[in-house]
Amino acid sequence: MLKEILKIQQKEIIKGFKGRFFHTNNFTIAFWEIEKGAILPEHSHIHEQTTQVIEGKLEMTIDNKTMIVKAGMIVHIPSNAKHSGKALTNCKLTDTFYPIREDYKFNL
Repeated sequence: MLKEILKIQQKEIIKGFKGRFFHTNNFTIAFWEIEKGAILPEHSHIHEQTTQVIEGKLEMTIDNKTMIVKAGMIVHIPSNAKHSGKALTNCKLTDTFYPIREDYKFNL
C-alpha cells in the first residue's frame, strides 16, 4: 500500500498533539506535529515504541530517567514502561508501535 503522509487525515489525540496514523498487519507508525509546551502525561502501554525526532526538541522521561531528544535522535520505549514528555519547541516526531495501536484506528 502506498500513501502520501500529508494526505492521511490528521487527528488531535491530546491537546497540542496532532497525528497521522499508518497501520500494517503488525505495527503502527504515527507522524506527529506537536505544539511547543504541549504535555504528554505519564502513561504506559503494552506496545513497544520508538520515537524519532524529525524537527525540534522534546523532553522525555522514561522509567524516571529524563532526557532531551533532538532532531536526528531516536529513543526506545520498552513495553509497559512509564513515560511522559514535553515539547520544548514545536516538534515533528515519528513513532513506531508494536503491536498495532488499535486505539489509533479511526474512521476518518
